[in-house]
Amino acid sequence: MESLRLKTNYRCVPALQQFYTGGPYAVSSDGSFIVCACADSIKIVDSATASIKSTLEGDSEQVTALVLSPDDKILFSSSHSRQIRVWDLSTLKCVRSWKGHEGPVMCMTCDPSGGLLATGGADRKVLVWDVDGGFCTHFFKGHGGVVSCVMFHPDPEKQLLFSGSDDGGDNATVRVWDISKTKRKNCIATLDNHRSAVTSIAVSEDGWTLLSAGRDKVVTLWDLHDYSNKKTVVTNEAVESVCAISAGSPFASSLDSHRQNSKKHAGSQALYFVTVGERGIVRIWSSEGAVCLFEQQASDVTNSTDEDGSRRGFTSAVMLGTNQGLLCVTADQQFLFYSLNWTEELLQLSLTKRLVGYNEEVVDMKFVGDDEKFLALATNLEQVRVYDLASMSCSYVLTGHTEIILCLDTCVSISGRNLIVTGSKDNTVRLWESESTSCIGVGIGHMGAVGAVAFSKRNRDFFVSGSSDHTLKVWSMDGLSDNGTAPINLKAKAVVAAHDKDINCVAVAPNDSLVCSGSQDRTACVWRLPDLVSVVVFKGHKRGIWSVEFSPVDQCVVTASGDKTIRIWAISDGSCLKTFEGHTSSVLRALFITRGTQIVSCGADGLVKLWTVKSNECVATYDHHEDKVWALAVGRKTEMLATGGSDAVVNLWLDSTATDKEEAFRKEEEAVLKGQELENALSDADYTKAVQIAFELRRPHKLYELFAELCRKSGAEDHVDRALKTFGNEELRLLFNYIREWNTKPKLCYVSQFVLFRVFNIFPPTDIVQIKGVGELLEGLIPYSQRHFGRIDRLVRSTFLLDFILSGMSVIEPDTQQTVSKAEFPLRPEIDAPDQENGIEEKDHTIENKSASKKRKSNKSSLENEIEEKDQTLENDNDTASKKKKSKKSKHGSHKKVKDVAYNKVESIQLQA
Repeated sequence: MESLRLKTNYRCVPALQQFYTGGPYAVSSDGSFIVCACADSIKIVDSATASIKSTLEGDSEQVTALVLSPDDKILFSSSHSRQIRVWDLSTLKCVRSWKGHEGPVMCMTCDPSGGLLATGGADRKVLVWDVDGGFCTHFFKGHGGVVSCVMFHPDPEKQLLFSGSDDGGDNATVRVWDISKTKRKNCIATLDNHRSAVTSIAVSEDGWTLLSAGRDKVVTLWDLHDYSNKKTVVTNEAVESVCAISAGSPFASSLDSHRQNSKKHAGSQALYFVTVGERGIVRIWSSEGAVCLFEQQASDVTNSTDEDGSRRGFTSAVMLGTNQGLLCVTADQQFLFYSLNWTEELLQLSLTKRLVGYNEEVVDMKFVGDDEKFLALATNLEQVRVYDLASMSCSYVLTGHTEIILCLDTCVSISGRNLIVTGSKDNTVRLWESESTSCIGVGIGHMGAVGAVAFSKRNRDFFVSGSSDHTLKVWSMDGLSDNGTAPINLKAKAVVAAHDKDINCVAVAPNDSLVCSGSQDRTACVWRLPDLVSVVVFKGHKRGIWSVEFSPVDQCVVTASGDKTIRIWAISDGSCLKTFEGHTSSVLRALFITRGTQIVSCGADGLVKLWTVKSNECVATYDHHEDKVWALAVGRKTEMLATGGSDAVVNLWLDSTATDKEEAFRKEEEAVLKGQELENALSDADYTKAVQIAFELRRPHKLYELFAELCRKSGAEDHVDRALKTFGNEELRLLFNYIREWNTKPKLCYVSQFVLFRVFNIFPPTDIVQIKGVGELLEGLIPYSQRHFGRIDRLVRSTFLLDFILSGMSVIEPDTQQTVSKAEFPLRPEIDAPDQENGIEEKDHTIENKSASKKRKSNKSSLENEIEEKDQTLENDNDTASKKKKSKKSKHGSHKKVKDVAYNKVESIQLQA
């Protein structure tokens, strides 16, 4: 049997992040990415994987309008602050911004050339801006309400601008503006046919038909030759968006095949257009006869209802370029990609991809299937969203509950069917088949919200549910048909009043003999199946229990509680075997992994922790969530983890223990080889290579030794310059960091200052300031450098006294000092004895003997004699005590006076000089 390897680390892979909270968005011309408004920031999302490529931070106000330039290189945005910003997507920087409207900008569009930007605002004005100059070229007034949509004519030759608004009451207009005229406020035509807000406008491919749609449930076709009403199409739903279908698109080809087959086409070319609205269905229309050619039979959207009672299905739609189909956006922040096909004499609209921009709060999740390639999420909605882990797109949605889904569980039945069971606030449980995405069973009987469900582990022929009505129910799955079209009514095999408060969690033992329930009443109970007979009650937690799980190998249960602890209980006697403490808030989930030898937990503190059962040790702590982590799923085979919570983020966790060990071994091996290369470079005196290797190995002490050795060599500047010229910005930043550390120590400051001096000599300041974080590093160098230079300055000034003394002594012919007779040395003890006895001026006697010898060997000038006499007179005026002491010295005292005279003479001469 393979030895058990404990896990030591997990690597987090962000799988799902919120990127769209509703409102404006913009799609690139090739459909490769989508720019979405996410609260006060802007997210750029890869449409293939739903991953966030980059984020543009806003101005703390909600984004109200977005548009891309035709070449997808420039992004224009505006928010409630009324600031219009221009973003360069290559650098992700705001290159220009300005204000012009008196109210929020509600819509904007860019002309085909990319040189003009039109904005419509809540101030009822339409403004046209020069993109490069940032100034207003046209100022249009005339709308009686908020401008809801603007559009340039797609033909650059026709310099027209269209705008729609809600003028209030029963009047909504579309206005046509001529932007070629020099006159401002030049409205060519006012198109008045709508009785409610105009939500969308489009222009046909030939450029001579304008389509306008509104919430008055009609689409109007306008002739741009004379601006007359060609046709009004009644849609019987509030239309949020209308899109014209180009002739060469797959949509048009399928529609032409349909018309030819139905033999209802006329000789003239029909105009096809798509409408989406409150019903959440896609409909395709033909201008000939104003007939609906295709209507989606079933909606892929869960209709939501606004506060005013109006339904909201789709909020907008856009035809994608490069024949990629139709993109529809829903009121619950989903992006649906559709393609239209003509098969078997029928038009079929297929959903090719679903991206979910916002999942709200993730309350539960489980892996689906044996291969665990799908992940089912319960996200505070009435539906379950199942994601494909490869592309992280929502593969399908399970819809049927009428209230929020609180819990779910998955299993693979004996017959191989992937089943999902859900519990909801509508007091029911539902059984789903994932392949057919259909509900195959409904369990009715609970009197409160169902907060916990769990499948059996071995036979997989029943499941257990716990509710806020304090009861525990066992549901039989007998009688499920493989091809049933209608869901059957599930029957409860056993019911028990299990707790005094809401049941938060349930778990079934691996052998299907026991079930455990955890409640808000701070207890966990074990029941024997199938009759739900009480076995044992676990008491000890001080708060409600949020999670229970049976060990896969031992007769014990792990519980997670709101008292911030995790406990392991013995089923035999109900005793607490172990307690794990470490979370700083309620522990919401705790599951066994690694064959029951380890536990992974998550809590309201946003932390995910890995524990070892035997040692009670927390092996690792991960902080990748910003709010409560409600959901935790563990893969049965791979033991891959998935976590989700209140921050609407889903993270996948992969076991990186083996890869980390291999990486550590590889780095150690590389370090050994690099170390040998470093020694070889030093032996070859190749200091440039040695410095580079020391940088790669991140050895600052070795690097200091190299620079110190270079400084001791002749031509140190050249050696250091050759080593530094190979550095890039990142290496320079690291070097400045090392220099800052060296500079804090007086013994190392000389080398650090020398290297710093050479860096500033080699690299220009314009390059140095581009290094990330260099300002902070240089600020850290300044105070210590000032201290070092102050200390050196004091030392230099101290040497001036020595210079003074030496220069003074050189005046008295210091070269004659060595001619002193050796015969005088035997007399020194006798001469110094009185001073030694009195403990004073031993050095003065030595200098006295030397000055006496100088006097005997040199002829004094009259000036020197005169100075000596004056000094003698000054000495005689000293205090009486010192005279008495010196009078005892007789001859020796005279020697000292001579010495003093010589010193005063030198000082006087020095001052005169």
